[in-house]
Amino acid sequence: MNVNRRDFLALGAVALARPVLTRPALARPGSGEVVIATSGGLLEDSLRDHFYRRFEDETGLRVRSVAIELPEQWARVMAGRREGAIPFDVVTATPPDLIEHAGLLAPVDCGTAPMRLQALGAGCLPRGIVRTVGGLVVAHRREAFPGGGPHSWADFFDVARFPGPRALPDTGDRDWWVPAAALLAEGVTREALFPLDLRRAYRKLDALRPHVAAWWSSGEDAARIMHDGEAAAAMLPSSRAVPLIRTGAYEIAWNGALRDVRHWAVLKDGPNAANGPRFLDFFVQNPRAHLAFNEAVSLDSNNRESTALVPSAERRYRPSWPGNGETMVIADDQWIAAHRDALRARWAEWRGL
Repeated sequence: MNVNRRDFLALGAVALARPVLTRPALARPGSGEVVIATSGGLLEDSLRDHFYRRFEDETGLRVRSVAIELPEQWARVMAGRREGAIPFDVVTATPPDLIEHAGLLAPVDCGTAPMRLQALGAGCLPRGIVRTVGGLVVAHRREAFPGGGPHSWADFFDVARFPGPRALPDTGDRDWWVPAAALLAEGVTREALFPLDLRRAYRKLDALRPHVAAWWSSGEDAARIMHDGEAAAAMLPSSRAVPLIRTGAYEIAWNGALRDVRHWAVLKDGPNAANGPRFLDFFVQNPRAHLAFNEAVSLDSNNRESTALVPSAERRYRPSWPGNGETMVIADDQWIAAHRDALRARWAEWRGL
């Protein structure tokens, strides 16, 4: 289930290939709803504009969207499992989530016509499909560094050469994102990054901690912190960094960026069990919808034709652009899933939670 570097780069290669013209599967009339859990804000609004409303029109099913961050989502799923009332049909999952929570997830049929013809070549997995791909990048405010700002994790951690307040995540996969960045700053190569040396990572983080002025809990929060000047440099989701750099006041570095993949997955015994797979099949279709969605959220998504339609000036902001994707860190998802408890415990200890 772990997607290796070859498969990841193949996502971009397939997407940048000449479009394959396919006809969308015919919608079937229906009734009821599908309950989808995802983060709120711009992403939820864009999903509604480009996918949810069309799905409702074409299938007769209502989409009930629940805005929720990943930690709370899984807490509610586990509580619902204990109580015999699963709260969602479709959930957002990271690659390690697909492994850790495999027992809660329904199998995905990667042999359907939409998955075979329109999903990315490595976009369908046994327990989920790729939804979006971005990265955790080094971002900085130009005015804070008149002589040039940090362009690597080593620079980000070097507060002597690049002084100024920092911002880090306290959500999502921060329990491996932040230690991984610390080890990259120490000179560990991408190829030797896993298994993570947590002792070494947290020694590096101890030195940075006095300079961390803000902790972000969502992509919108991260963008606000940078916009308001609370931090001079930050680990930032690329989807939130790209709109900032378009203003000309910020810069980002993809070198060593941490690949950030989000999947759709269908829960077993959800309230509308048959409707989750229908939404997954629907999602991978219609390259023009993906093009508009990707432009709105500054991410790549799971349609093999859409990226080839992106204007060339915009492609350099995407992880599928070779100059970006080839330098990204692709995590060992199996190792992360197997060591989740230790990663979380060490992070909570360090943060004093």
